[in-house]
Amino acid sequence: MNNVMEIDGQKAVVTFDPEIGMFRGEFVNLNGGADFYATSVDGLKEEGHLSLKTYLEMCTENGIEPFRGFSGKFNVRIEAGLHEAAVTAARAQQKSLNEWVGEAIERATQDG
Repeated sequence: MNNVMEIDGQKAVVTFDPEIGMFRGEFVNLNGGADFYATSVDGLKEEGHLSLKTYLEMCTENGIEPFRGFSGKFNVRIEAGLHEAAVTAARAQQKSLNEWVGEAIERATQDG
């Protein structure tokens, strides 16, 4: 995936902040914030490792679960016409709307 970096088994979204001229990484599956900054990819990896390590140590010290849980359920609000088109496309493929949306999300999130 573009703009995603894996550090110590955890995924972080990477953006560039032009105001400070640095890359910013933010871990996405944590219960709290653990972002990090650097001017290079190697620096970002190093800072990400340190940020994650510090975050996990603080969670251990405070008895906090560090990682978010995901239920597999979420609500999506879209325009009515798009909803109708999605239902039609799903039925045309003999799938439920949940199956069809799940497959679309899977395709959109595959590495590459």
